[in-house]
Amino acid sequence: MDHPGADGAHRIGPYALLGRQSTGGGGEVFSARTDEGRLVTVTVVRPELAADPGFRDRFRVAVEAARTLSGAFLAPVVDADADASVPWLATEFTAGLPLRQAVDRHGPLSEPALRVLADGLARALAALHAAGTVHGEVSPDSVLLTMDGPRITALGIVGATGSAAPAPTDDMFDLGSTVRYAASGGEPDTDALPVSLREVIGGCLYPDPPDRPTAEQLVDYLRHQNLPALKGSWLPPAVTADMAAAAAAVGSASAEGGGRGPFPPPPVIAAGTGVSRRKLIIGLAGGAALLGGSAAALAFSGDSSPSSDGRAGGPGSTARPASPSGGGRSTSASSASPSSTDGPEAIVLAGPDAAKAWSGAGKHAPKCLEASDKVVMVVTDTATSFLDATTGKSVFSPLNTTNDFGTTGDRYPTAYADGVFYLLCDTPSQSGLLAAFDAASGKVKWAIEMAFVDPGGGSDAPMYISNYVAVAGNTVYVCGGVLETSGSDSSTSPTSGYIRAYNAATGKRLWQVKGTDINNVLVPPTGSHLLATSEVPGKKPGRVQMIDAGRKGARGWKVSVRDASFYFSTGWPLTCYAAGLFLFGGGNGDTLFAVDAATGSEKWHQRFDAKNGDQVRIGAPFSSPDGATVYVPVGSDLVALATADGTIRWVATLDGAGDLGISNMFNASSRISGRSAQCSADTVFATDTAKTLWAIDAATGRARWKYNDPGQPDVGFLWTVGGDHVFIASHLTMTAIAAHGR
Repeated sequence: MDHPGADGAHRIGPYALLGRQSTGGGGEVFSARTDEGRLVTVTVVRPELAADPGFRDRFRVAVEAARTLSGAFLAPVVDADADASVPWLATEFTAGLPLRQAVDRHGPLSEPALRVLADGLARALAALHAAGTVHGEVSPDSVLLTMDGPRITALGIVGATGSAAPAPTDDMFDLGSTVRYAASGGEPDTDALPVSLREVIGGCLYPDPPDRPTAEQLVDYLRHQNLPALKGSWLPPAVTADMAAAAAAVGSASAEGGGRGPFPPPPVIAAGTGVSRRKLIIGLAGGAALLGGSAAALAFSGDSSPSSDGRAGGPGSTARPASPSGGGRSTSASSASPSSTDGPEAIVLAGPDAAKAWSGAGKHAPKCLEASDKVVMVVTDTATSFLDATTGKSVFSPLNTTNDFGTTGDRYPTAYADGVFYLLCDTPSQSGLLAAFDAASGKVKWAIEMAFVDPGGGSDAPMYISNYVAVAGNTVYVCGGVLETSGSDSSTSPTSGYIRAYNAATGKRLWQVKGTDINNVLVPPTGSHLLATSEVPGKKPGRVQMIDAGRKGARGWKVSVRDASFYFSTGWPLTCYAAGLFLFGGGNGDTLFAVDAATGSEKWHQRFDAKNGDQVRIGAPFSSPDGATVYVPVGSDLVALATADGTIRWVATLDGAGDLGISNMFNASSRISGRSAQCSADTVFATDTAKTLWAIDAATGRARWKYNDPGQPDVGFLWTVGGDHVFIASHLTMTAIAAHGR
């Protein structure tokens, strides 16, 4: 796999890999983007296939055939490289939900939806077969549900794998199996098919291939049934809500989001409620009464025990005898001198395994975590529980608030401030709630139902997708994306975002703003100045912009930022606030700018150079709790700078390889990263692509300890910081580790 040194991203060819979607079609499937911001889906061929002597020739032929294909229900091939060290294929990106995910979350499709599915798949296969090729792996994993119908993905690779050449009749059997899966919820039950489809789909499943219908015959069969045309969306409301959220988040993907489909799933309607958010009441009178205690199942057990692990020792790091990749000097706003290689030597991170303060198992996997110094809030898809931070024991009765989709790289549905937990959640009877819980009692302070659409907006009204919640002073902010549903193509149209402000004491809505200039909103913990980035049209510069919360979201100063499109698509904030300054990446993505939060005037900037001359792109900066230090991930390096003037204090660097077999990097370097780096009073916590959590001494840059769970899920673990502890959820296990490892 190609990797341009310290550029801060996993890359394949000209594409930066944003997050793993799935495994299938002969390789690993990733969402990716060009440097100009174009989104694609990249399939990276499995190493064992690439090592097959004849594979590359077959792959080259298959790709050329796939390039000639077109059709409304096919994902077109846009790029490929059969000669790369690891062959790869890029197809046009389409926002949607894999069929398997849709069925697993929301159950079997209805008869009208099954007919649209069967017709779309048949038309796609008809186009393939007419061109003299076959797919070879039509399945619930290679079928993507979109607003406009199903699409078949994974073109061009399956036929090159060297297995027995599939025939068109094999495709038709796979089509029948896929439609049967969608009708039965996964069981191989042909009786689950509706009467209108039972005969023809059953025919696709005949054991003798010549007895199966062709794709054209299936299309003709469905057309001649003359059943009433479907009105409105072809999918049920809950699935449509997932589609809408995926389209709104078209610019986002998660470094930790492997295997979840094209987008990290949005916090929308809970599975099984059958409630359309378009029909939800905007205000929720007495909402707190719905968030009950006794009816909720215990989401996470309080059983825990002290760890028998030994204590972590002191720092165990060595100095690398070379200049750091981020070793530039700070320059003032009036200076244009290039960065130099002067600066502190990089410290290679190495340390003992962490000693656990406690560890306990629960009944349901945590989806979100938030913590104070005394209480850990654990949210699952069944309930919300509260654990004692020092023991792991349950301290309050669980609540029936849930979050099915949880924390992802660009969605963070929890927050904590001033003794109150905040959560974007659902209940068995309501969807789209913003709730506040007293951290001292676990009681509901208030809960309001956020409007999914503007009142009186009609059937084409924009839909509001919640990405994250944040708190500053006495105001709670919900930020996210706006999906324009009146025929716009969200894969090419500028992405709109929004900010909604609520009173932290009562939940009363204060104001709302939206626009294409509001994405990745940064909410500082204090003050009334927010920061938003704009959507970037084509190759034009983006900009950062102050949003004045004291003036109900009025736009303030603007600063143009060229060649940094990765900062400007909807998702988690990729900017930082510290000691009255906003900090963000710019230049060619290699420069950190610090500007006055109130005026936008530049205070200093710091440029980073790579030793080997490759272009550097910094990741998402973050600050210490006191704001005195700013930390910047630069590929494998983590650079600590003085907030006052940008002077480099230390550089910590990773060694070894990450999970993709290339250089290990900090997850925060990927720029689509969520909270993959956080701080306590004197410790920096950061995860890397080897799925290790590091605790780094904030004063020296040396590792205190490291944590890696060999049994963790493929997508990695959830974690959060509360007080002087970090809390980690891996599968059903919760673990607490002290910042100092003892």
